[in-house]
Amino acid sequence: MAGWRIKRERPENLRKSVPGLRRILPHFRPYIGKHKALAGGSFAALFAEVGFRLLEPWPLAFILDRVIVTDASGGGSGIGFIDALSPMDLLLFCAIAVVVVISMRALCAYISTIGFAIIGNRVLAEVRGDLYKHLQRLSLSFHTKARGGDLTVRMITDVGQMRDAVVTSLMPFLGNFLVLFGMLAVMLILNWQLAMIALVILPLFYLSTVRLSKQIVGVSRRTKKRQGDMAATAAEAIGAIKLVQALSLEGRFNDAFGGQNQKSMTEDVQAKRLATRMERTADVLIAVSTALVLFFGARLVLSGGLSPGDLVVFITYLKNAFRPIKDFAKYTGRIAKATAAGERIVDILERESDIKDSPDAKPAPALDGSVRFENVHFSYEPDQKVLSGMDFEVGAGERVALVGPSGNGKSTLTNLLLRLYDPGEGRVLVDGKDIREYTLESLRTQASVVLQDSLLFAASIRENIAYGAEAPTDEEIEAAAKLANIHEYIESLPEGYDTVLSERGASLSGGQRQRISIARAAVREAPILILDEPTVGLDEENEKAVVEALENLAVGRTTFLVSHDLGLASRSDRVMYIGGGGVLESGSHAELMREGGRYAKLYRLQRAEEKGGSRAVVG
Repeated sequence: MAGWRIKRERPENLRKSVPGLRRILPHFRPYIGKHKALAGGSFAALFAEVGFRLLEPWPLAFILDRVIVTDASGGGSGIGFIDALSPMDLLLFCAIAVVVVISMRALCAYISTIGFAIIGNRVLAEVRGDLYKHLQRLSLSFHTKARGGDLTVRMITDVGQMRDAVVTSLMPFLGNFLVLFGMLAVMLILNWQLAMIALVILPLFYLSTVRLSKQIVGVSRRTKKRQGDMAATAAEAIGAIKLVQALSLEGRFNDAFGGQNQKSMTEDVQAKRLATRMERTADVLIAVSTALVLFFGARLVLSGGLSPGDLVVFITYLKNAFRPIKDFAKYTGRIAKATAAGERIVDILERESDIKDSPDAKPAPALDGSVRFENVHFSYEPDQKVLSGMDFEVGAGERVALVGPSGNGKSTLTNLLLRLYDPGEGRVLVDGKDIREYTLESLRTQASVVLQDSLLFAASIRENIAYGAEAPTDEEIEAAAKLANIHEYIESLPEGYDTVLSERGASLSGGQRQRISIARAAVREAPILILDEPTVGLDEENEKAVVEALENLAVGRTTFLVSHDLGLASRSDRVMYIGGGGVLESGSHAELMREGGRYAKLYRLQRAEEKGGSRAVVG
């Protein structure tokens, strides 16, 4: 499928995949570092839980050795106050100890779980916020290749799964290994031969885990990619639902989405099957280890080499010591999915914008608006030049129309002026200075834009107009609406300026959307105005209102009008015919008509077509 993709080598085993976390963690360590106190408290509670878990089987061992089978061990416990207790007092003490130890373990587990959950959610919110900011800063060249639905999945779904890998799964998972090492140490002290018998399964467990985890990680990565493709397909179809229905494309998009959905389901089932197989393999291996310990341990008890209580402690420790191993099998699939999600996030965070402020960039002063393109060369793709040595100058307050065949760089010129792209060669100057000397924000705030596709947001009309400037007053918003010939219509609505628009302003006509866009441009009060096909698709009545609004808006501003409507272009102070990577003709409408060149021929053709009931389109 078309779209933005970053290739990377697929990990060969779990050591290289789950600890693809090694790639992820450096990006998120600063976020976690902000919560050191909470993390320290959570880990302290986790360590305390481990300690109580180590104590948990000992009351039962004392009851077996000192109350039920009083002489089995051939001596006391070595703990003075316990040895001094009578059997019944010891029984009562151990019963109370069981409640206290388990209660304290549960409390510590609760504290550590809540602590890690709080950290996870805070980190989630911070990462998602920074990712959103980073996406907005990435250059237009990135966004033209990326798929919107896939980026949304990365920002919403992938960030959530990444949290599981970095905080809510990884940290407690690492903590559980403290249980493993602590209990193994006690088991070695109790009887090192029996401990070695218990560990005989580890090589087998390692071999089975490596094989299955490699498959789980591969499936998880394919699943994440598939989910991104599904979201992109759905967003594309829903965003263009009018066209989809008009062309009866529902079936085609349903087939595309359905195929991806089916493959995603198959891969999900496959990942679950592999994870379950790993869990059951771990169960069998742990059962083998337990059986071996029971067999040899019972023989040691019968021969007097081990007490019944010590065997119970040993078996309990064995069960709890292998819990992290079982968790490892259980959570490998989840961690693999989360790691794949985290890598997709890191792919974006590591992506640098092609367009950014230079180290010595300064805020632009209030600009007059004179513009010069100086020997500008530009291409979107290598060996496909759009502009070749573009050279012209526009005075402050001058209105210039850019006309000519499609694909010859008219909109590219305005993109370069806004620094949505940078020239491959040459310079763009405003007021005699290279625009790369200014910060992006200070440059762009001094340009207003009205596009062919009037982009409105699911917010009130007041908010949509106010997006054009920094905190405009209600009076300034209404003045902009009046200039755009939309004030009376807004006032006629039941909620006036507080009327909430549907997504993309779909509840308004094309002309109404365009005039609100013009109001948004007007409230900005910028010295440079860019109009890109502002009247396309409008009926005669709406076009007349929009053109009048545009005339009002352009007063006193350096205006660049990109249009195939040569009637609209003829109103400009100067018309520039763009083609072949440069300016082929330049002059006022009257001058170009007298010269009888390309512009004059196309203008006459378009006027003739209009009289005949249709309009010729240049290019």
